[in-house]
Amino acid sequence: MMLIFVPLIVVQVVSVVVFFDGSWSRMGRRLSENLVDDIAVIIRLKEDGMPLEDLQNLARQGFQIDFKVYDAKQGDKIKRKFKANPIVVAYLKEALETVFGKDEWSILLDNDKDNNSDLIIFVEKDNYVYQFVCSKKKIFSSSIFMFVVWMVATSILLFLVSVLFLRIQVRAIADLAQTAENFGKGIDDDGFKPYGSSEVRKAGFAFIKMKERILKQIMERTQMLAGISHDLRTPLTRMKLMLAMTENSQDQKDFLADIDEMEKMLNGYLSFVRGEGDEAPVKLNVYKLVKDVVKRFAWQKAKIKFLAKQKDLEIVAKEQALRRAVTNIVGNACRYGKKIEVRLEGDNKRIKIVIDDNGPGIPKDKREDVFKAFYRLENSRNKETGGIGLGLAITKDIITAHGGKIFLDGGPLGGLRVVIELPL
Repeated sequence: MMLIFVPLIVVQVVSVVVFFDGSWSRMGRRLSENLVDDIAVIIRLKEDGMPLEDLQNLARQGFQIDFKVYDAKQGDKIKRKFKANPIVVAYLKEALETVFGKDEWSILLDNDKDNNSDLIIFVEKDNYVYQFVCSKKKIFSSSIFMFVVWMVATSILLFLVSVLFLRIQVRAIADLAQTAENFGKGIDDDGFKPYGSSEVRKAGFAFIKMKERILKQIMERTQMLAGISHDLRTPLTRMKLMLAMTENSQDQKDFLADIDEMEKMLNGYLSFVRGEGDEAPVKLNVYKLVKDVVKRFAWQKAKIKFLAKQKDLEIVAKEQALRRAVTNIVGNACRYGKKIEVRLEGDNKRIKIVIDDNGPGIPKDKREDVFKAFYRLENSRNKETGGIGLGLAITKDIITAHGGKIFLDGGPLGGLRVVIELPL
């Protein structure tokens, strides 16, 4: 809109300035000079002895000017009856100053709006005060106002038409952006159809093709991994059966433990690459979801507290995926800390979930690395106390897919603070 509005304003300003400096100034100067010449002729005829009544008739009929003569004292009283409200008389002042000097004239305006003869000029000369009353049209043309009115009206009309067409194009871009954002959150918008200008439609069709390729790639990868999972689980199951028929021994227990760990790793890999792509987004209450997750860990030795300022925070999201992400974070806090606080707050733009614990925390230089797949802090989060290094990676993928962000910081309890932000 600024691209349209600013040039229109600039064109109007330039046009008015050019008009004033050109036609308006020349016309105003010439009209003022003609009026002053008429006044000078009338005064000269009076000085030459022409009868006052004949001179007044001549001034009225020949110059459209009402002419009166007063002595100096009477003229001062007459001048006090009028107020000096200035009009566009710059050129008239120049002309009067050129002919009569600086202090021998004055310009006054009649306040009677119904009286068309509202321009009053007093000229003092030879102890006389000459009063000339005429229409301000003799020095001023209303065409400038019509010119400006037509310019403004035309510009407003053009601006409204331009905005109407521009809104269509902007709406098309906004719909495309919203569809892309929904796709990033896992919401499939099949009803989107590109419209607008050719460039916007071209971008829309390109996005649809890109989305189809991405979905196809995800489907092929998921099918491939599902096949691998099936192929690997079959020999693992067979090995379990074979071990079950052997004598109980420490070697058998260790072997079964290794097989269980392999199955756990395999399930983790599949969960990471598969994600929650098949789940449909629904409208859910975040307060209830977080509260349910906290209740799951209430039986553990760790003391967990849930604080929420609002209970009506709702978003459109994949419920199971979001539940899994929050569960991963709260579970980690319970695993490494003895005191946990979970806070939920929100405003008109976002929802924030904050999890604090009093555990050992994570060093600042490692807080970005822990979100990488298969990354583990060996000193504290090994196979006995943690998983295979995919929990935080899966959590970050879920939060990012919902258009949010997750980051780590130092907490007030002395351990780790995890902050999850989700847009409304």
